[in-house]
Amino acid sequence: MPQVKIIAKNFMDMVASLTAIKLDKLYNNVFICEAILRSLPPLAKKYVLQLLFIDDPVPCTRIEEWVLPDGLSKHRVAIDRLIQLRIFTETVVDRKEGTCYSLNPTFQKNLQKHIISGGVLPREPMNSNNGIKLPSLQELETYALQQWECFLLQLINSGQGEKLTGISSSMMKVFQRGLLSQRDRDGPRLTESGFQFLLMDTNAQLWYIIREYISNAEERDVDPADLISFLLELSFHVTGEAYNLNTLTDVQRTTLKDLADLGLVKLQQGRKDSWFIPTKLATNLSVSLADSSVRKEVTPFDSPFCPGYVMMETNFRMYAYSTSKLQCEILRLFARIEYQLPNLIACAVTKESLYNAFDNGITSDQIITFLQQNSHPRCADRVPSIPENVTDQIRLWESDLKRIEMTQAHFYDEFPSKDVFEGACNFARQWGGLLWEDSKRMRLVVKSEVHNQMREYLHTQGK
Repeated sequence: MPQVKIIAKNFMDMVASLTAIKLDKLYNNVFICEAILRSLPPLAKKYVLQLLFIDDPVPCTRIEEWVLPDGLSKHRVAIDRLIQLRIFTETVVDRKEGTCYSLNPTFQKNLQKHIISGGVLPREPMNSNNGIKLPSLQELETYALQQWECFLLQLINSGQGEKLTGISSSMMKVFQRGLLSQRDRDGPRLTESGFQFLLMDTNAQLWYIIREYISNAEERDVDPADLISFLLELSFHVTGEAYNLNTLTDVQRTTLKDLADLGLVKLQQGRKDSWFIPTKLATNLSVSLADSSVRKEVTPFDSPFCPGYVMMETNFRMYAYSTSKLQCEILRLFARIEYQLPNLIACAVTKESLYNAFDNGITSDQIITFLQQNSHPRCADRVPSIPENVTDQIRLWESDLKRIEMTQAHFYDEFPSKDVFEGACNFARQWGGLLWEDSKRMRLVVKSEVHNQMREYLHTQGK
């Protein structure tokens, strides 16, 4: 999915911005090395695996020989990404050979160890004989779905002036960074980014929150490198297994409490011990980092919450087969709900409902993408999955709001001669500021950005 790809790339840019010392600290963890490897473009993965057991630097000209001529642009992208993440180090061994590349020793050693020795768990799960009653995978999935729906519903309700409840202060800061805005004594309200966030798929939403959560880590006196390491390591735990909280640091336990609000983990308390149980939302984190061109679609939930419930008709009527209150509220962002049955939501896409969506910062492309991603299987098999007259009309209604563009400008008239007027037009045209001219009456309009230059030019012409 393009949304996941863009946001996950932003997350990897955040990793690349860490200092060399912090990156080496990350690469000391074999699970981080595997997660980083998954995130690389296909060609970059090929280079890493080919150099994995080579200790000597390899000339860049030799690496270029591994690529066909039409793949040089992808080659440059791959090399740039490897250098940004400090997986490749540049050296000059011989002037004739030029620049050479070698793998980061820490990354290389741990990835070798992981491949040769096989995968092991980050930490051992607790013994089920200790009186631990684990929820079934279906119960755990239901819990994760309920927590995630509850979180999104609270975001939607906040747009109606209601305050968020049951959300930790650190998560509130994440939302206030872009999803919510606070004005005076009013409750938090959704921003344009907040409305757009609601139409993203679940993986894109999750990575958006993770990225923002890491971004303000230093405000909570938490090392971003430690937080990235723990979150990626968490994705290698087994879904449904219990892990002792006593094996974690204080920062990690606090992080788990925040993640439990979103349904990534389930916290349980026993007589003696406390433990956490990862859900699919957590264990799919590193999988969804993988390049979208080589991975299968990762769906966090096998439930009515997943894509595949919307049927769009040519008469702009829409039927959503869902029992979810959340789905009803999300459809309400751009459609008019007409009636709701126990397992069916009937609505219509109207000019008024779309204008309301456009006013909230939602674009026609986001609405169309949402409808395509959530098309019912019987509709998804058709090409196109959404009737063309519907998608065309949605775009036309958006363009209606963009017919007039406001540009700050200055109006000039009463030129002393035709030559001065034509010279002024040519000068404004050269600066890219000419908006309109009337050669008969010697009038012209230029952008405000070039007004000062125009004034100086006319002043010199008047001397």
